[in-house]
Amino acid sequence: MALSAKQRYELKKFIKELEQFRGRHTELVTVYVPKGYDLNKIIGHLGQEQGTASNIKSASTRKNVIDALEKMIQHLRLFPKTPENGLAVFSGNVSPQEGKYDFRVFSIEPPEPLNTRLYRCDKTFVLDLLSDMLDIKEVYGLIVMDRREGDIALLKGKSIIPLTKTKSNVPGKTRAGGQSAARFMRLREDAAKDFYKKIGSLIKDEFFEKENIKGIIVGGPGPTKYDFVDGNFIPNELKKKIIAVKDISYTGQFGLQELLDKSEDVLAEEDIVGEKQVMSRFFNLLAKKPAMVSYGSADVKKNLEMGSVEVLLLSEVLGDKAIEDFENLAKPVSTEVKIISTETREGVQLKDIGAIAAILRYEVN
Repeated sequence: MALSAKQRYELKKFIKELEQFRGRHTELVTVYVPKGYDLNKIIGHLGQEQGTASNIKSASTRKNVIDALEKMIQHLRLFPKTPENGLAVFSGNVSPQEGKYDFRVFSIEPPEPLNTRLYRCDKTFVLDLLSDMLDIKEVYGLIVMDRREGDIALLKGKSIIPLTKTKSNVPGKTRAGGQSAARFMRLREDAAKDFYKKIGSLIKDEFFEKENIKGIIVGGPGPTKYDFVDGNFIPNELKKKIIAVKDISYTGQFGLQELLDKSEDVLAEEDIVGEKQVMSRFFNLLAKKPAMVSYGSADVKKNLEMGSVEVLLLSEVLGDKAIEDFENLAKPVSTEVKIISTETREGVQLKDIGAIAAILRYEVN
C-alpha cells in the first residue's frame, strides 16, 4: 500500500535530521532489525561488537563506538519485542565539536516492513533502506478512449503522467455519396478494429513487463471501451490487470482526470482518495456552510486554540517548523491532522488559499 502524505512527511523529516550528522571516523552506528527478528539476538550481537571495538587503536574512536553501542543496547531493551514492521536504530556522538560528547539514539518503526538485517559503523548513518521507502513503487495504468482518440497514462501516487495519445481513422457517421449503408458500416467497423489494434499495441509497449503496475482502469464515453476490452486487442497478461471499466464523458486530459474521479471505489485503499475526499468535504462545507470551516494561518490557529477544529489540513509546501507548530497545537485538543500533497487539484487549491485550513466541530462565527 502506498505511503500516506503524513507517513511520507514523517519519514522525510526523520531522514533529513539524520543526514546532517557526520562522524570524524567510522563511529556512527546503524542497525536495521527485520520484521519478526528476535531483538535479544541483536542485543547479543551488539555486545560482541563492543568487545571487538575495544581493539580500535584510536582512543577517541574506541570510546565513541563503545559508548554508541552501549546507548543502542540500552535503547533496544526498552522494546518488549520487535515492532511489526521491524526497527531502524541509529546511535553515535553527534557533537559537531571535536572532543565534545553528545551521544544520541534515534529509532523509527518504518512505514513498510524491513526485510534486511544490517549492522554498520561508518562516518554517516546508513539511510538508504529508509530513503527507498519514499519511492512510489505501485502505479496504475489509465486508458481513456472513444472511436476518435485514445490516451494512455500512469497514475503514480497522486500524479497522472501522460504517456501517449493517438487518433483514429474511423470515418464519421455521415457516409460519402454513392456508398451503401452496409458497405459504409463495414468500413467504419474495420477502421475501428484497426484503431483498437493500434491502442492495444501502444498499451503493450507502455505496460508490458512493468511489474509495478497494480491494475489498469479503462474509461470513455459510449460503448467503445467495452468493444475494446471484450475484443482480442490486449495481451492476456495485461487484460488480467484491468480492475475497472468506467463510463465517463470526455477523453483527453479531461477524460483522464474524470476517470480518476470516477475510480474512487477501486482506488479506495490508495492515499489519493483519502486526500481528495477530505478536501472535497472542506470545499463543500466552504460553499454551503462556511461557518463550519476556516482557512489561513491566523484563523485556523485561533480555532485550534478554542478546540473547535475537527480536522486540520496542512499543505506539504509548508516548512517543517510550521507543520510542527500546528501539530503541537492540534495534539492537546485531539484534532486529526492531514498532510495534503499538491499532486491533486484539491491539494493545489489548498495551497492557493494559504496552505492551512480546517474543518470545524461546530459553526464558528
